[in-house]
Amino acid sequence: MRTVLLLMAWMVSAIPGQAGELSLVAQLERAANGEHRADDQIDRNRHRHPIATLEFFGLEDGMSVLEIWPGSGWYTEILAPVLRDKGLFAVASWDPAVEGQPDYRYRLPLEMQAKFEANPSIYDKVEVIHYSPPATESLGQGRFNMILTFRNTHGWLRNGAAQGIYNDMAEALMPGGILGVVQHRADGDEVMTDHAGGYVTEATVISLAEKAGLEFVARSELNANPKDTKDHPEGVWTLPPSLRLDDVDREKYLAIGESDRMTLRFRKPGGLAALQMELD
Repeated sequence: MRTVLLLMAWMVSAIPGQAGELSLVAQLERAANGEHRADDQIDRNRHRHPIATLEFFGLEDGMSVLEIWPGSGWYTEILAPVLRDKGLFAVASWDPAVEGQPDYRYRLPLEMQAKFEANPSIYDKVEVIHYSPPATESLGQGRFNMILTFRNTHGWLRNGAAQGIYNDMAEALMPGGILGVVQHRADGDEVMTDHAGGYVTEATVISLAEKAGLEFVARSELNANPKDTKDHPEGVWTLPPSLRLDDVDREKYLAIGESDRMTLRFRKPGGLAALQMELD
């Protein structure tokens, strides 16, 4: 199956005027189904729709892109090879010099570093930024065309760090830059100060982004899941891939699939778009 998908990616039309060069969609398809990814990671493509999601966010060749707190690196495995030779790809991972963090904040960066070292032809150009706020104060200023965060906002709310992190992401974007957010979605339109079992309302994320000075651009239902009732015993972690209840009602939760998720795009004011509006 993987071989078939790779062949399909190679067959997607090339960029006009650049014979022999794969289109961005074909590059993403090849990376999402690449030999460097484990089979279980590839299987999750059907739940996470990475190619369509990155298209919705507006990913382009040559961009400078930051993925913040990538966890085990599910999206990193797709973005790193695509941006390796055209653009800049960076990951903001936890700062190992900061004491007193949960164990996973030390373990996951080490696992990611081992992955990078084992596959230099894919990961050798990935820039690693250490970021554990409030001890780490910034992601930099105006460096990135795009910043991406996948299923992180609930944790930031729990730790009381959400607004500060959204402020830092806004500061790190270039004028006109894009923030793409995927997050487990709670029902309702209230602005929450904490998550509910991992779920957060869209209103909460929009409020955080707008208070950071970003403009809401668009939403997509690409990652929606109407089967998700959001009332599970262990919250979102009841569902795959966590399946925290182990064998209890396992088939039931596998049939639901991964969580219902919002997919939101924001933009930092300024840049070429603002100039074009002035000219118009």
